[in-house]
Amino acid sequence: MELEQVRHALVTGGASGIGLGIVNAFTERGIPVTVADIVQERLNEQFADRTDSILPIRLDTRDRDGWARAKQEAESRFGPVDVLVNNAGIGPDGHEIADMAPASFDMTIAINLIAVFNGIHAFVNDMKERRSGHIVNTASMNGVIAGMARYGAYAAAKHGVVGLSEALREELEPFGVGVSVLCPGPVLSNMPETSRLLGNDAPAQRWPDGTVGMEPIFAGRIVLRSIELNLGHILTHPDYYPAIGHRMEVIREASEIEQAEWPKLEGWPD
Repeated sequence: MELEQVRHALVTGGASGIGLGIVNAFTERGIPVTVADIVQERLNEQFADRTDSILPIRLDTRDRDGWARAKQEAESRFGPVDVLVNNAGIGPDGHEIADMAPASFDMTIAINLIAVFNGIHAFVNDMKERRSGHIVNTASMNGVIAGMARYGAYAAAKHGVVGLSEALREELEPFGVGVSVLCPGPVLSNMPETSRLLGNDAPAQRWPDGTVGMEPIFAGRIVLRSIELNLGHILTHPDYYPAIGHRMEVIREASEIEQAEWPKLEGWPD
């Protein structure tokens, strides 16, 4: 989608981290933005003096009635939403799956996956009718690499966002609506703090030794360029691709074993 065609973007989780980087990238291009975030204090801090081009709205993305209210308020201010960025999320709680509290699992899935559907449900039919628009859903590198210990619910949600986005892209392509799934590597964010504010345990943010998180504005600019290119997958750190390739290699090896072994089973069809 040409950015010159974008009249209004809506970004969830937009008051900090990657979301704020995406918001700032849009405003760099002169595009009005509705910023939805669950933390009112962050909205106040970031946007108190930027109300000419930004509409801050407090939104719990799990709340479908809240989505309807946010949509009405946003479009009353800036008109139809041309780009929806489902970015709000929380991090892993650091527990192994067997030790997770059910409430923690439910919250992780609800905010990181179900809320993405809620945003799509609120806006996608309007985009189909207009035959234009773009949706960006934030997943993670943990949505495309092999599972990591203590990331079980988080990985389940992020793999779900990847699969949902890939299916949605196929469904909306005939209507001229683009879909991208953002799979960021290390980017500076407040995700652990947000998780704790919502009552979910979260360890401090850790990355591999020596890794420095990307500044959010650069992640935001990558997202905008990817919208212009209509990329299905957005990787902020393409140097992480070997980890994705390792997962594919494990699957390929399994397939080769199956091709060799399964025909030996009794009753296997010729």
